[in-house]
Amino acid sequence: MINYVTAGESHGPQLTGILTGIPAGLTLDIDAINAGLSARQGGFGRGNRQQIEHDQVTVVGGLRHGVTLGSPLALTIQNRDHAHWSKIMDPISPATPENTLRQVTRPRPGHADLVGGMKYGHRDLRNVLERSSARETAMRVAIGQICKQLLAQLDIQLVGYVQQIGQVKTDPQASLQVADLEQAITQNDLRITDNTKVDEIHDLITATRKAGDTLGGVIRVVATNVPAGLGSYTNWDTKLDGKLAAAVMGVNAMKGVEIGDGFAAAASHGSQVMDEIDWNAEDGWSRLTNHLGGFEGGMTNGMPIIVKAAMKPIPTLYKPLQSVDIATKEVKKASVERSDTTAIVPASIVVESVVAIELAKALTETFDGSNLERLKRTIAEYRDELKHY
Repeated sequence: MINYVTAGESHGPQLTGILTGIPAGLTLDIDAINAGLSARQGGFGRGNRQQIEHDQVTVVGGLRHGVTLGSPLALTIQNRDHAHWSKIMDPISPATPENTLRQVTRPRPGHADLVGGMKYGHRDLRNVLERSSARETAMRVAIGQICKQLLAQLDIQLVGYVQQIGQVKTDPQASLQVADLEQAITQNDLRITDNTKVDEIHDLITATRKAGDTLGGVIRVVATNVPAGLGSYTNWDTKLDGKLAAAVMGVNAMKGVEIGDGFAAAASHGSQVMDEIDWNAEDGWSRLTNHLGGFEGGMTNGMPIIVKAAMKPIPTLYKPLQSVDIATKEVKKASVERSDTTAIVPASIVVESVVAIELAKALTETFDGSNLERLKRTIAEYRDELKHY
Protein backbone atom coordinates (compact mmCIF):
# COMPACT_ATOMS: atom_id res chain seq x y z
CA MET A 1 0.00 0.00 0.00
CA ILE A 2 1.17 3.54 -0.74
CA ASN A 3 2.44 5.66 2.14
CA TYR A 4 4.78 8.62 2.51
CA VAL A 5 6.64 10.86 4.92
CA THR A 6 8.19 14.29 4.39
CA ALA A 7 10.99 16.09 6.22
CA GLY A 8 12.62 19.50 6.08
CA GLU A 9 12.18 23.09 7.23
CA SER A 10 11.01 26.11 5.26
CA HIS A 11 14.46 27.71 5.11
CA GLY A 12 16.47 24.52 5.62
CA PRO A 13 18.73 23.03 2.95
CA GLN A 14 16.03 20.93 1.27
CA LEU A 15 12.72 19.13 1.50
CA THR A 16 12.89 15.35 1.54
CA GLY A 17 10.18 12.79 0.82
CA ILE A 18 10.00 9.01 1.03
CA LEU A 19 7.16 7.43 -0.96
CA THR A 20 6.50 3.70 -0.60
CA GLY A 21 4.12 1.37 -2.40
CA ILE A 22 4.28 2.78 -5.94
CA PRO A 23 4.08 -0.22 -8.31
CA ALA A 24 7.13 -1.31 -10.26
CA GLY A 25 7.00 -0.45 -13.94
CA LEU A 26 5.59 3.11 -13.80
CA THR A 27 7.49 5.42 -16.15
CA LEU A 28 7.75 8.74 -14.33
CA ASP A 29 7.40 11.99 -16.23
CA ILE A 30 9.70 14.24 -14.20
CA ASP A 31 8.77 17.26 -16.31
CA ALA A 32 5.11 16.76 -15.35
CA ILE A 33 6.04 16.60 -11.66
CA ASN A 34 8.02 19.83 -12.01
CA ALA A 35 5.11 21.43 -13.89
CA GLY A 36 2.93 20.68 -10.85
CA LEU A 37 5.56 22.22 -8.58
CA SER A 38 5.68 25.29 -10.81
CA ALA A 39 1.88 25.59 -10.72
CA ARG A 40 2.02 25.48 -6.92
CA GLN A 41 4.33 28.50 -6.97
CA GLY A 42 2.06 30.49 -9.28
CA GLY A 43 -1.16 32.42 -8.90
CA PHE A 44 -2.07 36.05 -8.34
CA GLY A 45 -1.57 37.12 -4.75
CA ARG A 46 1.61 35.24 -3.96
CA GLY A 47 4.57 36.75 -2.07
CA ASN A 48 8.18 37.45 -3.01
CA ARG A 49 9.60 34.07 -2.03
CA GLN A 50 8.22 32.52 -5.21
CA GLN A 51 10.65 34.75 -7.13
CA ILE A 52 13.52 33.01 -5.32
CA GLU A 53 12.44 29.36 -5.40
CA HIS A 54 12.23 27.48 -8.69
CA ASP A 55 11.19 24.09 -7.38
CA GLN A 56 12.38 20.96 -9.13
CA VAL A 57 12.32 17.44 -7.82
CA THR A 58 15.30 15.10 -7.80
CA VAL A 59 14.66 11.36 -7.47
CA VAL A 60 17.55 9.73 -5.62
CA GLY A 61 16.13 6.26 -4.98
CA GLY A 62 13.59 3.77 -6.28
CA LEU A 63 13.95 4.79 -9.94
CA ARG A 64 16.16 3.38 -12.68
CA HIS A 65 16.20 4.63 -16.25
CA GLY A 66 13.04 6.59 -15.49
CA VAL A 67 11.01 3.54 -14.37
CA THR A 68 9.94 2.77 -10.80
CA LEU A 69 11.43 -0.32 -9.19
CA GLY A 70 8.75 -0.99 -6.56
CA SER A 71 11.17 0.01 -3.82
CA PRO A 72 10.78 3.29 -1.89
CA LEU A 73 11.09 6.46 -3.95
CA ALA A 74 13.38 9.03 -2.33
CA LEU A 75 12.74 12.61 -3.43
CA THR A 76 14.43 15.93 -2.72
CA ILE A 77 13.59 19.56 -3.50
CA GLN A 78 16.29 22.13 -2.84
CA ASN A 79 15.44 25.33 -0.95
CA ARG A 80 17.27 28.04 -2.86
CA ASP A 81 16.41 30.59 -0.17
CA HIS A 82 18.56 28.57 2.26
CA ALA A 83 21.55 30.47 0.88
CA HIS A 84 20.28 33.52 2.76
CA TRP A 85 19.59 31.51 5.93
CA SER A 86 22.53 29.08 5.98
CA LYS A 87 23.90 30.18 9.38
CA ILE A 88 20.52 30.65 11.04
CA MET A 89 19.22 27.28 9.79
CA ASP A 90 22.50 25.32 9.96
CA PRO A 91 21.54 21.75 10.95
CA ILE A 92 24.91 21.00 12.63
CA SER A 93 26.61 24.07 14.12
CA PRO A 94 25.86 24.82 17.80
CA ALA A 95 23.69 27.84 18.57
CA THR A 96 25.64 31.12 18.95
CA PRO A 97 24.55 34.78 19.19
CA GLU A 98 25.50 35.14 15.53
CA ASN A 99 23.31 32.33 14.17
CA THR A 100 20.27 32.93 16.40
CA LEU A 101 19.66 36.55 15.39
CA ARG A 102 16.20 35.98 13.90
CA GLN A 103 14.50 34.46 16.90
CA VAL A 104 10.71 34.61 17.00
CA THR A 105 9.10 35.28 20.37
CA ARG A 106 5.84 37.01 19.33
CA PRO A 107 3.48 34.27 18.11
CA ARG A 108 1.07 35.00 15.25
CA PRO A 109 -2.65 34.50 15.99
CA GLY A 110 -4.03 31.64 13.92
CA HIS A 111 -0.65 30.03 13.36
CA ALA A 112 1.03 27.05 15.06
CA ASP A 113 3.62 29.32 16.73
CA LEU A 114 2.38 29.53 20.32
CA VAL A 115 0.82 26.09 20.76
CA GLY A 116 3.76 24.41 19.01
CA GLY A 117 6.18 26.20 21.31
CA MET A 118 4.16 25.19 24.36
CA LYS A 119 3.94 21.54 23.26
CA TYR A 120 7.58 21.03 22.29
CA GLY A 121 9.16 23.44 24.78
CA HIS A 122 10.71 25.78 22.21
CA ARG A 123 11.63 29.28 23.34
CA ASP A 124 12.49 30.33 19.78
CA LEU A 125 9.25 29.91 17.85
CA ARG A 126 11.19 29.72 14.58
CA ASN A 127 11.60 26.05 15.49
CA VAL A 128 7.83 25.75 15.06
CA LEU A 129 7.08 28.00 12.11
CA GLU A 130 9.87 26.56 9.95
CA ARG A 131 8.12 23.18 9.88
CA SER A 132 4.51 24.33 10.13
CA SER A 133 5.08 26.56 7.10
CA ALA A 134 3.23 25.65 3.90
CA ARG A 135 6.65 25.30 2.26
CA GLU A 136 6.39 21.60 3.23
CA THR A 137 3.50 21.18 0.81
CA ALA A 138 5.91 21.39 -2.14
CA MET A 139 6.95 17.83 -1.37
CA ARG A 140 3.34 16.71 -1.00
CA VAL A 141 2.70 18.12 -4.47
CA ALA A 142 5.65 16.17 -5.89
CA ILE A 143 4.35 12.98 -4.28
CA GLY A 144 0.81 13.76 -5.39
CA GLN A 145 1.92 14.28 -8.97
CA ILE A 146 3.49 10.81 -8.96
CA CYS A 147 0.24 9.36 -7.66
CA LYS A 148 -1.67 11.33 -10.29
CA GLN A 149 0.49 9.71 -12.99
CA LEU A 150 -0.32 6.30 -11.53
CA LEU A 151 -4.04 7.12 -11.54
CA ALA A 152 -3.83 8.20 -15.19
CA GLN A 153 -2.41 4.78 -16.04
CA LEU A 154 -5.56 3.35 -14.45
CA ASP A 155 -7.82 5.66 -16.51
CA ILE A 156 -8.66 7.87 -13.52
CA GLN A 157 -8.53 11.64 -13.98
CA LEU A 158 -8.72 14.41 -11.40
CA VAL A 159 -8.27 18.15 -11.10
CA GLY A 160 -8.33 20.67 -8.28
CA TYR A 161 -9.25 24.31 -8.84
CA VAL A 162 -10.47 27.46 -7.10
CA GLN A 163 -14.22 27.87 -6.71
CA GLN A 164 -14.31 30.95 -4.47
CA ILE A 165 -11.90 33.68 -3.28
CA GLY A 166 -13.08 35.81 -0.40
CA GLN A 167 -16.77 36.29 -1.02
CA VAL A 168 -16.51 36.05 -4.81
CA LYS A 169 -17.89 32.76 -6.16
CA THR A 170 -16.58 31.71 -9.56
CA ASP A 171 -18.03 28.36 -10.58
CA PRO A 172 -21.78 28.54 -11.25
CA GLN A 173 -21.83 25.52 -13.59
CA ALA A 174 -19.86 23.13 -11.34
CA SER A 175 -18.85 20.90 -14.26
CA LEU A 176 -17.86 17.27 -13.72
CA GLN A 177 -15.75 17.00 -16.89
CA VAL A 178 -12.09 17.04 -15.85
CA ALA A 179 -10.82 17.94 -19.34
CA ASP A 180 -13.20 20.93 -19.53
CA LEU A 181 -12.17 22.13 -16.09
CA GLU A 182 -8.46 21.78 -16.87
CA GLN A 183 -8.91 23.77 -20.06
CA ALA A 184 -10.85 26.55 -18.33
CA ILE A 185 -8.46 27.10 -15.42
CA THR A 186 -5.41 27.47 -17.68
CA GLN A 187 -6.91 30.65 -19.13
CA ASN A 188 -6.11 32.78 -16.06
CA ASP A 189 -3.75 33.06 -13.08
CA LEU A 190 -6.41 32.22 -10.48
CA ARG A 191 -7.28 28.63 -11.49
CA ILE A 192 -10.94 29.64 -11.76
CA THR A 193 -13.37 28.49 -14.45
CA ASP A 194 -15.10 31.86 -15.01
CA ASN A 195 -12.83 34.33 -16.80
CA THR A 196 -15.37 37.12 -16.32
CA LYS A 197 -14.49 37.17 -12.60
CA VAL A 198 -10.72 37.63 -13.04
CA ASP A 199 -10.58 41.44 -12.93
CA GLU A 200 -12.91 41.58 -9.94
CA ILE A 201 -10.77 39.12 -7.97
CA HIS A 202 -7.51 40.82 -8.99
CA ASP A 203 -8.90 44.09 -7.64
CA LEU A 204 -9.99 42.37 -4.42
CA ILE A 205 -6.56 40.81 -3.85
CA THR A 206 -4.76 44.07 -4.63
CA ALA A 207 -6.93 46.03 -2.21
CA THR A 208 -6.47 43.37 0.46
CA ARG A 209 -2.68 43.46 0.02
CA LYS A 210 -2.64 47.25 0.39
CA ALA A 211 -4.68 46.89 3.58
CA GLY A 212 -2.10 44.45 4.98
CA ASP A 213 -4.73 41.74 5.16
CA THR A 214 -5.24 38.26 3.68
CA LEU A 215 -7.93 36.20 1.94
CA GLY A 216 -9.11 32.59 1.97
CA GLY A 217 -11.49 30.73 -0.29
CA VAL A 218 -12.96 27.44 -1.44
CA ILE A 219 -11.28 24.68 -3.46
CA ARG A 220 -13.05 21.96 -5.43
CA VAL A 221 -11.54 18.65 -6.58
CA VAL A 222 -13.22 16.38 -9.13
CA ALA A 223 -12.05 12.79 -9.78
CA THR A 224 -13.70 10.71 -12.50
CA ASN A 225 -13.78 7.04 -13.48
CA VAL A 226 -12.93 5.87 -9.96
CA PRO A 227 -14.23 2.29 -9.63
CA ALA A 228 -16.96 1.54 -7.12
CA GLY A 229 -16.08 -0.26 -3.91
CA LEU A 230 -12.96 1.56 -2.72
CA GLY A 231 -13.12 1.96 1.05
CA SER A 232 -15.39 -0.07 3.32
CA TYR A 233 -18.46 0.29 5.51
CA THR A 234 -17.19 -2.37 7.95
CA ASN A 235 -15.33 -0.04 10.35
CA TRP A 236 -15.24 3.71 10.85
CA ASP A 237 -11.56 4.00 9.98
CA THR A 238 -11.94 2.11 6.68
CA LYS A 239 -14.32 4.65 5.14
CA LEU A 240 -12.55 6.31 2.22
CA ASP A 241 -14.48 9.57 2.42
CA GLY A 242 -13.24 9.86 6.00
CA LYS A 243 -9.65 9.32 4.88
CA LEU A 244 -10.04 11.92 2.16
CA ALA A 245 -11.47 14.41 4.64
CA ALA A 246 -8.55 13.81 7.01
CA ALA A 247 -5.98 14.23 4.24
CA VAL A 248 -7.55 17.48 3.06
CA MET A 249 -7.83 18.84 6.60
CA GLY A 250 -4.14 18.03 6.97
CA VAL A 251 -3.31 20.68 4.38
CA ASN A 252 -2.24 23.99 5.90
CA ALA A 253 -5.08 26.46 6.62
CA MET A 254 -7.97 24.13 5.71
CA LYS A 255 -10.89 24.54 8.12
CA GLY A 256 -13.68 22.59 6.45
CA VAL A 257 -14.24 19.69 4.04
CA GLU A 258 -17.36 18.73 2.08
CA ILE A 259 -18.11 15.59 0.10
CA GLY A 260 -20.68 16.23 -2.63
CA ASP A 261 -23.36 18.70 -1.51
CA GLY A 262 -21.88 18.63 1.99
CA PHE A 263 -23.43 21.15 4.35
CA ALA A 264 -26.09 22.14 1.83
CA ALA A 265 -27.52 18.63 2.13
CA ALA A 266 -28.32 19.32 5.77
CA ALA A 267 -30.93 21.86 4.67
CA SER A 268 -32.54 19.53 2.11
CA HIS A 269 -35.07 16.72 2.24
CA GLY A 270 -33.86 13.16 1.75
CA SER A 271 -35.73 12.94 -1.54
CA GLN A 272 -33.61 15.83 -2.82
CA VAL A 273 -30.26 14.41 -1.71
CA MET A 274 -30.29 10.64 -2.29
CA ASP A 275 -29.01 9.68 -5.75
CA GLU A 276 -31.44 7.34 -7.50
CA ILE A 277 -29.96 4.16 -8.96
CA ASP A 278 -29.92 3.23 -12.63
CA TRP A 279 -28.50 0.39 -14.76
CA ASN A 280 -28.05 -0.35 -18.46
CA ALA A 281 -26.33 -3.18 -20.28
CA GLU A 282 -23.70 -0.95 -21.88
CA ASP A 283 -22.50 1.03 -18.87
CA GLY A 284 -23.68 -1.02 -15.90
CA TRP A 285 -24.62 0.73 -12.63
CA SER A 286 -24.89 4.49 -12.19
CA ARG A 287 -26.79 7.19 -10.29
CA LEU A 288 -29.17 9.71 -11.82
CA THR A 289 -27.61 12.52 -9.76
CA ASN A 290 -24.46 12.94 -7.67
CA HIS A 291 -25.44 14.88 -4.56
CA LEU A 292 -23.42 12.50 -2.38
CA GLY A 293 -20.20 13.20 -4.25
CA GLY A 294 -19.42 9.65 -5.35
CA PHE A 295 -19.72 8.02 -1.91
CA GLU A 296 -22.23 5.78 -0.15
CA GLY A 297 -21.43 4.07 3.15
CA GLY A 298 -17.86 5.32 3.07
CA MET A 299 -17.27 3.57 -0.28
CA THR A 300 -16.92 4.93 -3.79
CA ASN A 301 -20.04 4.22 -5.87
CA GLY A 302 -18.57 4.79 -9.33
CA MET A 303 -19.83 8.35 -9.72
CA PRO A 304 -17.40 11.31 -9.89
CA ILE A 305 -15.81 12.08 -6.54
CA ILE A 306 -16.43 15.66 -5.44
CA VAL A 307 -14.38 17.09 -2.57
CA LYS A 308 -14.54 20.72 -1.47
CA ALA A 309 -12.23 22.44 1.02
CA ALA A 310 -12.60 25.74 2.87
CA MET A 311 -9.32 27.58 3.37
CA LYS A 312 -8.99 30.25 6.03
CA PRO A 313 -7.05 33.46 5.28
CA ILE A 314 -3.30 33.15 5.88
CA PRO A 315 -2.50 34.11 9.50
CA THR A 316 0.64 36.11 8.69
CA LEU A 317 -0.54 39.71 8.35
CA TYR A 318 1.58 42.69 7.28
CA LYS A 319 -0.56 44.75 9.68
CA PRO A 320 -0.16 42.28 12.54
CA LEU A 321 -2.68 41.57 15.26
CA GLN A 322 -2.13 41.65 19.02
CA SER A 323 0.09 39.01 20.55
CA VAL A 324 2.15 38.52 23.72
CA ASP A 325 5.92 38.12 23.76
CA ILE A 326 6.70 34.70 25.27
CA ALA A 327 9.97 35.99 26.76
CA THR A 328 8.76 39.20 28.42
CA LYS A 329 4.97 38.50 28.59
CA GLU A 330 4.43 42.04 27.25
CA VAL A 331 1.55 42.70 24.87
CA LYS A 332 3.09 43.24 21.43
CA LYS A 333 2.16 43.09 17.79
CA ALA A 334 2.67 39.61 16.30
CA SER A 335 5.78 38.80 14.30
CA VAL A 336 5.71 39.40 10.55
CA GLU A 337 7.15 36.76 8.23
CA ARG A 338 7.25 36.99 4.45
CA SER A 339 3.90 35.74 3.20
CA ASP A 340 1.18 35.83 0.54
CA THR A 341 -2.01 37.88 0.37
CA THR A 342 -3.76 34.68 -0.63
CA ALA A 343 -2.45 31.19 -1.25
CA ILE A 344 -5.72 29.74 -2.50
CA VAL A 345 -4.28 29.08 -5.99
CA PRO A 346 -1.32 26.94 -4.82
CA ALA A 347 -3.55 25.37 -2.18
CA SER A 348 -5.78 24.01 -4.96
CA ILE A 349 -2.74 22.14 -6.32
CA VAL A 350 -1.93 20.80 -2.85
CA VAL A 351 -5.49 19.63 -2.19
CA GLU A 352 -5.60 17.99 -5.62
CA SER A 353 -2.35 16.23 -4.74
CA VAL A 354 -3.48 14.83 -1.38
CA VAL A 355 -6.72 13.57 -2.95
CA ALA A 356 -4.62 11.82 -5.62
CA ILE A 357 -2.47 10.25 -2.90
CA GLU A 358 -5.48 8.90 -0.99
CA LEU A 359 -7.08 7.46 -4.13
CA ALA A 360 -3.81 5.78 -5.09
CA LYS A 361 -3.52 4.45 -1.53
CA ALA A 362 -7.02 2.97 -1.70
CA LEU A 363 -6.34 1.27 -5.02
CA THR A 364 -3.06 -0.29 -3.89
CA GLU A 365 -4.68 -1.34 -0.62
CA THR A 366 -7.57 -3.03 -2.44
CA PHE A 367 -5.55 -4.63 -5.25
CA ASP A 368 -2.01 -6.00 -5.57
CA GLY A 369 0.10 -2.93 -6.34
CA SER A 370 3.45 -4.65 -6.78
CA ASN A 371 3.53 -4.34 -10.57
CA LEU A 372 1.79 -1.79 -12.77
CA GLU A 373 0.74 -4.08 -15.62
CA ARG A 374 -0.70 -6.63 -13.19
CA LEU A 375 -2.53 -3.84 -11.36
CA LYS A 376 -4.02 -2.56 -14.63
CA ARG A 377 -5.25 -6.05 -15.58
CA THR A 378 -6.72 -6.64 -12.14
CA ILE A 379 -8.61 -3.36 -12.08
CA ALA A 380 -9.90 -3.90 -15.63
CA GLU A 381 -11.26 -7.31 -14.59
CA TYR A 382 -12.79 -5.78 -11.46
CA ARG A 383 -14.52 -3.05 -13.47
CA ASP A 384 -16.01 -5.72 -15.74
CA GLU A 385 -17.17 -7.72 -12.72
CA LEU A 386 -18.93 -4.67 -11.28
CA LYS A 387 -20.59 -3.87 -14.61
CA HIS A 388 -22.23 -7.29 -14.70
CA TYR A 389 -23.15 -7.49 -11.01
